[in-house]
Formats: sequence, C-alpha cells, structure tokens
Amino acid sequence: MSVDPAGAALSNDSRMTIWEHLAELRSRLIKVFICVAAAAVLGWIVYPYVLEFLRRPYCDIQPNCDLLALDPLEPFTVRLKVSAYIGIALAMPMILWQVWRFVTPGLYPHEKRYALPFVLTSLVLFVFGAFLAYVTLNPALSFLNTIAGGNIETQYAPDKYITLILYMMLAFGAAFEFPVLLVALQLIGVLTPRQLLGWWRPALVIIAVAAAVITPSQDPISMLALVLPMTLLYFGSIAIGALVARRKRKKAARAATPTGAS
Repeated sequence: MSVDPAGAALSNDSRMTIWEHLAELRSRLIKVFICVAAAAVLGWIVYPYVLEFLRRPYCDIQPNCDLLALDPLEPFTVRLKVSAYIGIALAMPMILWQVWRFVTPGLYPHEKRYALPFVLTSLVLFVFGAFLAYVTLNPALSFLNTIAGGNIETQYAPDKYITLILYMMLAFGAAFEFPVLLVALQLIGVLTPRQLLGWWRPALVIIAVAAAVITPSQDPISMLALVLPMTLLYFGSIAIGALVARRKRKKAARAATPTGAS
C-alpha cells in the first residue's frame, strides 16, 4: 500500500496541539528577538552614518538642514529609534525565514521548495520599496515645504523628521510584500489568476485607498509613487500565477498520458 508523503505531512501537523503550536511560535519569536537585538547594537554603532544618509533628501532642498531638538531627551530617543529600525532592517532575512519555517509544517512537501524564492523575493521587494520611499522623499518634502507659501521657513525636529522617513520606508517596503502574498495564495490554490484578473478594477481602488492610508506624509507625490508600482506588481503577480498554473497543467497532463495510453 502506497503512502502519500503530502498526506503524511499534513497528518503529522494535524496531531500538533495548540500548546505545541504556541511553543513553536515562542521559539521563533525568541530567535527573531535575539537577531533584532544583536543587529540593533550594530545600528547604534553606525547611527551617525545612517543619520547623515537620512538627512540627505532634506539637505538637497534646504541649505540649513540641521535638525532642531527642543527636548533634551530627544537626541537619545532618536538614536534608540533609529538603532531599532536598523536592527529590524538587518534582521529582515531572519524574520522572513522564521515566518516561513513557522508556516511550512502545514504545507505539502512540494510546496516547501518555495522557501528560498519566498525569502529572497520578499527581501528584494522590501528593499526596493524602502529605496523608492527614500528617493520619493526629496520631491515630497519640496511639495510639503512650498504648499503653504514662501513665507514659512521650515526647520524639522529630529524625531518628527526621522519618524516620517522611516515610516515611509517601512510602509513602502511592507506594501511591496503584497504581491508575494498573492502569488503564495495562487500557489496553494486559494486564489486563481482568472479571479485576480477579474477583480482588477476593485483591486486598483483598494491599492489607491491603501496608498493614501499608509503613506505618512499624505502628499500626492508619495501616494502616486506607491500606487503605480503596486499596480504593476499586482498584474505581475497574476502573470506569475498564470505561468505556474500552466506548468502544473502540463506536468499533470504528462503524468496522465502513460495511464491513459495503457
């Protein structure tokens, strides 16, 4: 009697109790926390260089780009905040890997081979989204500085400015993970390319609304910079899902041919 390895994998996972799942989750979270903490220490060391990098878009539009701290604790809290964000950014490969390892026990063996592409694609898209937010910050700041008129001189507080740019980079990076989720849902059969293609009109509305909500600066330049690539990534995820589905159909047809011939 043959044994279906995929079914065996699911059977083994189904025997896990809720406490075993919670213990597994705790183990993954501890590993993520240790990795983020270690990376944050490095972030504390390289903070001066990162701060100079983050100030560059502001300095490009205003000669006097010194950040004005009115709270004696603000420089310290800003350094803590930047170090924490650096820790999260540097630990992102480990975070994505731990997320995947937590999910894989419930997947079929043939689905687990997508682990490396999942982690690499998620990492590349996150970095690209964060970089796009950084590039967009310059015209966004120019728009925000001039929208109220030429009689207002701006000088930003370090906490407000750093929070704005880091939130924008995180928001863009997180938004760019959405196509990975769509491809994953197509791979496991929850969604189909035909369904996603049929939903393209409401999907564009959702993308536009989401861009308006998650963009911290709320300026039209940043929102447009997020909507356009998100739209392309949406249709790109449909194309990838269609290619994978086509490959599966061809593989199934080749597997069925000898049986039908006999």
